[in-house]
Amino acid sequence: MTVETLQDDTSSLPFAERLNIPLKRRSLTVVASVRLTPHMQRVTLTGEDLADFQSPGFDDNVKLLLSADDEDPIRRSYTPRSFDVATRELVLDFALHDAGPATQWALSAEVGSSLVVGGPRGSRVVRGNFTNWLLIGDETALPAIGRKVEEAGEADRITVIAGIPTPEDQQAFETPADVTCHWLCRTEEHAADPAPFLAAVKALDIAPETFIWIAAEAQVAQTLKSYVLDDLGVNPAWIKSSGYWTKGHAGK
Repeated sequence: MTVETLQDDTSSLPFAERLNIPLKRRSLTVVASVRLTPHMQRVTLTGEDLADFQSPGFDDNVKLLLSADDEDPIRRSYTPRSFDVATRELVLDFALHDAGPATQWALSAEVGSSLVVGGPRGSRVVRGNFTNWLLIGDETALPAIGRKVEEAGEADRITVIAGIPTPEDQQAFETPADVTCHWLCRTEEHAADPAPFLAAVKALDIAPETFIWIAAEAQVAQTLKSYVLDDLGVNPAWIKSSGYWTKGHAGK
């Protein structure tokens, strides 16, 4: 793994370390598949190919190769929810919705099912002398949010704003960090509406030097990013925003 630090030496702002990881395909086998909440399926995979697995960033992604056609497999990106090199186990959480190929695979996966996983190709890990985090996302971002919360330390203070389809889709996280979760319940047809997220952000008293991480439908993520940049005046160095999916486009 190679490391490239992206930082102004005179700055005390957050900075990114770009970690390049040798790309590898891993042939894995399902050892467990459980319904975590009504709209989240958790699949645990194992295999000796995980002996050198690396995923330094909580929002890394691996590629699932879902087609039997090795020449042109269907690829979908998912965050490693957790992994254990010692036990050779990788956990993936699948947000369940109108079934795309990855959702179909997760729903049909059973002990002994196989899956080829590629990557991560690299990480972009946020560093800096700060402990305040605001994590905003919908159910597709919950694997990354849950991983960040559970990997956090005692000194970290984390606020989560998470959009979910039903109250039963709330998740519990085990962590030593100081965590406050705001769960926004809305129907799937309103998943691309930024209004509930904006209202929740506006209700917060965001502490100085809070790193704001956003991942949701593309327009929702862009609206939230514009608000914290333009209306709140947050320095761009304190924001990372990603569109995890796009309304009207075939997805996972």
